[in-house]
Amino acid sequence: MEKIRKDDEVIVIAGKDKGRRGIVRARVKDGEYLLVEGVNIAKKHVRPNPMRGITGGIVSKEMPIHISNVALFNPATGKADRVRIKVDQVEGGRKKVVRTRLFRSNGELVKV
Repeated sequence: MEKIRKDDEVIVIAGKDKGRRGIVRARVKDGEYLLVEGVNIAKKHVRPNPMRGITGGIVSKEMPIHISNVALFNPATGKADRVRIKVDQVEGGRKKVVRTRLFRSNGELVKV
């Protein structure tokens, strides 16, 4: 189970965008990198392509950021927080394992 998922609110804890918050758009490169909205913006030179309708020029593009440089944002404390995974077994005919993500600092459930 991933500790940081798509649509989670994260805060950057290291790098040039330290302190910025954003929503995770996607996990790339086997989940090692994240695309975070509004974080790690780079200027890219784009060649025009009339067949695709792309105009050339300089475009601002979100680049992937390593997962170790971000932490989940806890709205209750207003700070970055770590995540723990609680494993419960539900008995109902067949044993079923239920995994939930909780914040380490206050034990609250991470929004799904």
